[in-house]
Amino acid sequence: MNEQTPHPDAGHSVPPAFSSTPAAAPGAPAPEGATAPTTPIPPTGGYAIPGQAHPAQPVNPGHPGAAFGAAATTTAAPERKAKSGVGGGKIAAIIIAAALVGGLAGVGGAVGYGSLTASSSSSTKGTSGPSTVTVNNPESVSEATAIAAKAVPSVVTIEVSGSSAAGSGSGIVLDKSGHILTNAHVVTLDGEVSDPTIKVTTSDGRILDATVVGIDATYDMAVIQVKDGSSLTPMEFADSSKLNVGAMTVAVGAPLGLSNSVTTGIVSALNRSIQIQSSAAPANPDKQSPNQDGSQQPFQFDIPGRGSGSSSSSTAASISISVIQTDAAINPGNSGGALVNSDGKLIGVNVAIASAGSSSSSSGQSGNIGVGFAIPSNIAKRIANDIIADGKATHGLLGATVQDASSQKNATVVGALIASVTSGGAAANAGIQAGDVVTGFDGTPITDASDLTAQVRSVAGGSSATLTVDRNGQSQDIKVTLGTLSQ
Repeated sequence: MNEQTPHPDAGHSVPPAFSSTPAAAPGAPAPEGATAPTTPIPPTGGYAIPGQAHPAQPVNPGHPGAAFGAAATTTAAPERKAKSGVGGGKIAAIIIAAALVGGLAGVGGAVGYGSLTASSSSSTKGTSGPSTVTVNNPESVSEATAIAAKAVPSVVTIEVSGSSAAGSGSGIVLDKSGHILTNAHVVTLDGEVSDPTIKVTTSDGRILDATVVGIDATYDMAVIQVKDGSSLTPMEFADSSKLNVGAMTVAVGAPLGLSNSVTTGIVSALNRSIQIQSSAAPANPDKQSPNQDGSQQPFQFDIPGRGSGSSSSSTAASISISVIQTDAAINPGNSGGALVNSDGKLIGVNVAIASAGSSSSSSGQSGNIGVGFAIPSNIAKRIANDIIADGKATHGLLGATVQDASSQKNATVVGALIASVTSGGAAANAGIQAGDVVTGFDGTPITDASDLTAQVRSVAGGSSATLTVDRNGQSQDIKVTLGTLSQ
């Protein structure tokens, strides 16, 4: 069957639509309503927070607060919310559940989650969180506080509604033109809404109308836009190819409608690939064969409040995406939100979580078990730039049917086995043959068919890539000019 591939950030001719420079200069005035702390941080205590002076001594350059120049976000609480050697591969015995929160009106009713109950019609309004990062004791500020102070103003809560469904997720501010990055399943409520009404709530409590710029179902990404983004704070992007396993991560978003929520963790694995179902995904000319025992199942989105009979998964297509695995707590509602590094820069877009149980139960919803996934920032940035420039993104096409090499009885190496090639396709033109086992894609380890599909889709159509191929026990590198996936 043919492969699908996620798109890492392949070189693209479209100029960046958003800057990687900090959004605000040091000393920028505090937002209206903010109260600056009067107690200075002593030389022996904590980290610097944007907008707070540190008269006694300069901040250690290694601390995240050192380079922060965003406007002060410290207020009293409101009275009312590098490539690693770690390879990809399948994740056995778990279900991937998208972190989208919010019941679907007329389908599931109220959604219970522990001691919290999110209403299908007011999942964000009823449980809204603090409008800014609250610091009650500046003398004991932590690294995570400094990171949150920088990242929270660049993350918004997104409320989506249609004729028969409603829900919410998170989004990341890209630029002063009002572009906001999120997941396709947030904007469409996993295919339940085709013409959504979208409201964006900023971290400081403003509610703005938004429209859809473009949706990329192949990688579950979308860009929306508010009319006036001049007062928004764009997120600064990091280079996700330079990440290390074990690096600190902070997830920011609106789990269960609790906006401006911050959780911490580490990078658990890199170059992971997962399969999920996307009801809006295009027909896939490249195909991925199931395991010989027929056990392969695409990972599912978990839409809280949606009964099993109302799911559109029966008609959904399977997509493979490349992700960062993290143990930072990600829950329904974090979808489309930010995963940032110790500098407060974006390293990934939160997209899914793993659940120990089935997500297909009639009313259950998955929660964090310490296994969350985010689309790497390099891939997200490439797709966002494409959408902003052209209204859509392109994806690579190999022109081959692939399956797991390990499923073969005589397998000697893990990878993606080329079962057949399409005449005139990219693989055939490059000299790739049936029986070849792909073990690498531009230096990224390939351990199965899902890995290869995810990597191919991650790059733009027409991109050049180097595939490491095992043929009859001999390894060789083959340069391929990929085709373009039809959408």
